[in-house]
Amino acid sequence: MYQITAKGPREAIEAAWDALAWADPSPAGAVDAKEDGRHAWRLDAYAESEEDAEACKAMILETSPTLNPVIEALEDRDWVTLSLEGLPPVEAGRFIVAGSHVLAKSAPGKTPILIEAGPAFGTGHHGTTLGCLMGFEHVLKYAAPKKVLDVGTGSGVLAIAAIKAGAKRAWGTEIDADSVRVANENAAKNHVANAFQTFETGGGFNATIRRDGPYDLVFANILFRPLVGLAPEIARLTAPRGHVILSGLLEPQEPLVRAAYGSRGLSLVHRVRKDGWSSLVFRKV
Repeated sequence: MYQITAKGPREAIEAAWDALAWADPSPAGAVDAKEDGRHAWRLDAYAESEEDAEACKAMILETSPTLNPVIEALEDRDWVTLSLEGLPPVEAGRFIVAGSHVLAKSAPGKTPILIEAGPAFGTGHHGTTLGCLMGFEHVLKYAAPKKVLDVGTGSGVLAIAAIKAGAKRAWGTEIDADSVRVANENAAKNHVANAFQTFETGGGFNATIRRDGPYDLVFANILFRPLVGLAPEIARLTAPRGHVILSGLLEPQEPLVRAAYGSRGLSLVHRVRKDGWSSLVFRKV
C-alpha cells in the first residue's frame, strides 16, 4: 500500500481531489481532502501498487502543478481499521458514536451507536458523517421519521441513528459488498436488525426501494456528482414534507447541489459545515 500526500492552498487541493476521485478508473483506492491548519489543506490518496501511486502523483501534478505530492510506502497492514482504533467517541446532539469499550462508560442520557473500527465508511469522525448526524438533529425538531432511506450507507451509522430515534424501518444501499456486510452486522450489534437492511445495488436504488417509497427521510452521504445525478430520483422518493440530508460535498460545491434539489420542490432549511465539508438539509414542499 502506498500513501500519496500533498499540502497546499484549498483550491489546488480540491482540484486534485476532484481529479482523483472522479477518474474512471482511478489509480487511487481512496482519497480524502481536509483542512490542515490555518490557510492550509491536505490531500491523502492511497494506492495498491507503486505504479498506481506514481499515476496518482502525475494526476495531482497535472491538475495542480503548484503542489508537491510525496509518495510513502506503507507497511502491509489493515490501515483503514488501524486508523480508527483508539479514536475518541463522537457526540452529535443526542447521539454518541463509539466502539464498545467507550460506550460501556459513555455519558448517560445519550443515544449510543456502536460502530467498531472496520473497513466501511462512517464512524462519525469525518466531517460529512458528523454533519449528517447534526443535520438529523434539526429534522428531529419537526418529528421522528418513520420510514428512512440511506443511500451509500457505509457503516450504517445514519440509518441506525434514525431507527434509534424512532424510525420503524430503514433501507440502506451500497455498491460495495463488504460495506453491505458491515452495515448489516452493525445493525445486529445495535439491536435494530429487524428494522434495517442494506442492499448491494448500483445506481443507488433497486425495485424494492422504489416500491417501498416515498420516505420521510432520505440520507445521501456520497459524492458531489452522484448527489447531483440522483436528484430527480431522490426527490421522487421523498414524501411530502419529508426531509433529505445530503453530504459528501465541499463548501464551494453547495450552489450546484442546491440548484439540483431546489428545482425539484425541495427547500434548504439547514446547513452544517465541518472541516470544509457541507451537509445540507432539505424539506419537500
